[in-house]
Amino acid sequence: MLTLAIESSCDESSVALVDGRQVLVNLVFSQEAAHAPFGGVVPELAARAHLRKLPALVRAALDRVGLQGDDLDLVAVTRGPGLIGSLLVGVGLAQGLARGWRKPLRGVNHLWGHVYAAMLARPELEPPLLALVVSGAHSDLVRMPAHGVFEVLGRTRDDAAGEAFDKAARMLGLGYPGGPVVDRMARRGDPARWPLPVPSLPGLEYSFSGLKTALRYRIRDLGGSEALDEKARADLAAAFERSVVESLLEKVRLAWDRWPAPEVVICGGVAANSLLRRRAEETMEGRARVTIPPLSLCTDNAAMIGAAAPYTPAETELGADASLGW
Repeated sequence: MLTLAIESSCDESSVALVDGRQVLVNLVFSQEAAHAPFGGVVPELAARAHLRKLPALVRAALDRVGLQGDDLDLVAVTRGPGLIGSLLVGVGLAQGLARGWRKPLRGVNHLWGHVYAAMLARPELEPPLLALVVSGAHSDLVRMPAHGVFEVLGRTRDDAAGEAFDKAARMLGLGYPGGPVVDRMARRGDPARWPLPVPSLPGLEYSFSGLKTALRYRIRDLGGSEALDEKARADLAAAFERSVVESLLEKVRLAWDRWPAPEVVICGGVAANSLLRRRAEETMEGRARVTIPPLSLCTDNAAMIGAAAPYTPAETELGADASLGW
């Protein structure tokens, strides 16, 4: 099924052409530079940038492979969750294109897309599987017994892991976005110099607010952020990263013990973290095969929306609950 997909849930403007599980083109315009001065995403700026960039990306994607709207089988668009203004821009464009080309339109759950990104990375991947969807706004552990069927096993009670990385980077004076910069700094650090607690709630839920507080107090006890040299920042980044990663994977292990599955997927923006990628393989060795999308498919992109679209119920209304049962 040849699908033109649009992703605009947050601050990445993306258009892709996907044929089944083959990515023909996946264009992403990052708004990172526009939001960096504010230390986070400004919703109004994000929506206006989507409005400027998405139509040009649609034309560029079609031109890249020499296709026209008549050649498509389906138009797909992220329907949520996400920033309402950004979502409205993408949905409005998709509705106009689908009507003009007389093609069916499918609204896709953004979180489903992250899971299906793993199937673009490994086309033979099939459920049943366990998936850790971990990003700036979500830390969800889900069971996928069949295509389009998701059961939430646990999620964060407060902050998502990606948000925690952003706040940690700000406390350490490392800049924005926090995930990549903490990852780079942690590679030079010693996590055992000033270890931080590994958050662990009963059951399969996550919490990272206490870990952020522990980091804040540790920085305070060391004289404040301004008193830290590069080695100290690297050591604290490494300690924080290790605590987040071990907390995430502890619950994956527990979930697998209760619901053994041959496949485990780690996906979402935080899945780009180098320690998480390495430790996931080590943790699940001998239990399940681990699939983690390449870095280009971890962060928000339209290819994952195109991959999930064929498995999204055709009768789904764009104005309906964005969870689709998640």
